[in-house]
Amino acid sequence: MEVASADAQAQARERLDAHVRDMMAWHFSPDTGTPFWLDFASKLDFDPRSDVACYADLRKFPPFEDEWLRGGPVRRWVPKAMADDPIYVFETGGTTGIPKSRVALNDFRTDYELFSASLPDEHFPPGSNWLMLGPSGPRRLRLAVEHLCQYRGGICFCVDLDPRWVIKLIKKGWMEHLEAYKDHVIDQALAVLSAGHDIQAMFATPKLLESLCLALEDRGQTLADTGIKGIFSGGTEFTPQWTRFAVEELLDGVYMTPTYGNTLMGLAASRPVTPADGYTIAYYAPQPRAVLEVVDPDDPDQVVDYGATGRVRLTTLTREFFVPGFLERDEGEREQPYVDYPWDGVSGVRPFARLASATTVGVY
Repeated sequence: MEVASADAQAQARERLDAHVRDMMAWHFSPDTGTPFWLDFASKLDFDPRSDVACYADLRKFPPFEDEWLRGGPVRRWVPKAMADDPIYVFETGGTTGIPKSRVALNDFRTDYELFSASLPDEHFPPGSNWLMLGPSGPRRLRLAVEHLCQYRGGICFCVDLDPRWVIKLIKKGWMEHLEAYKDHVIDQALAVLSAGHDIQAMFATPKLLESLCLALEDRGQTLADTGIKGIFSGGTEFTPQWTRFAVEELLDGVYMTPTYGNTLMGLAASRPVTPADGYTIAYYAPQPRAVLEVVDPDDPDQVVDYGATGRVRLTTLTREFFVPGFLERDEGEREQPYVDYPWDGVSGVRPFARLASATTVGVY
């Protein structure tokens, strides 16, 4: 791996610090600010606009609690400057109880337009159509992938998939029903791929991608036979072992790039995955719009050493959404800054061990 130079890292940190100051001025201004944060600031013993001058100063905020996102009114999260604009709301979580909600205007478009620049045209031909093989409903991912396809000049075909139903089937132990539902989703994908729509690129979660390839194998086909040239995929199953299996056994030469993302952060791209690097998958957040850190689970303000394991901590910094110091339900290893992403990354992303027993992964 080519590590980013010290100068590149310093410049990235300067851009991040300047961006933090802009976000404090935006979210905590009486004219443009977010109602939730304006109310929150009235109870703080510091002024975010004057006392937060750099990224490190964000530690003055208490840890962000995901319970703040459960329930309404949802407009408390809409910045005043955007109050009259069309607003989307996306859900995350909600397997039980009230789901967490995140408002959005254009962040999902911006995130995926930035990601588009990392996709090689030879594997994701401009103007080609896409298949979105992942969760639908009130989730950001479907609209984001659809926008990515449209941004690149194509038309996106989607399937119906309710991951909450999948999780319920798993919890009830209804494995026969689970297999039937998975087959139903894959049948939808097979129908679209066989319909002559010139689909050359796709998104799929690792589990669904594997199921699709095995279903094609039963028909005497490979993914390449369908016309697919490039896949971007995301999910916690992206271990080096699974990636090697996918590359060597499933994909028949089709290009694949892993990603790590969620409704709160956006999309983290990966550095190139190569056999020489042991198929290590390292993700880098779209800084300065979002920052990922790998921290000590017992002291979240302490970043672990490079190569060490810790919990993933997210900070989101866009005009639409500010989230400081949110502890994700994931863990991984801290990675050094990469030449194309001169800031820290995270590899080996998986469910946080202390919560894993209570986590149902489902289609991911």
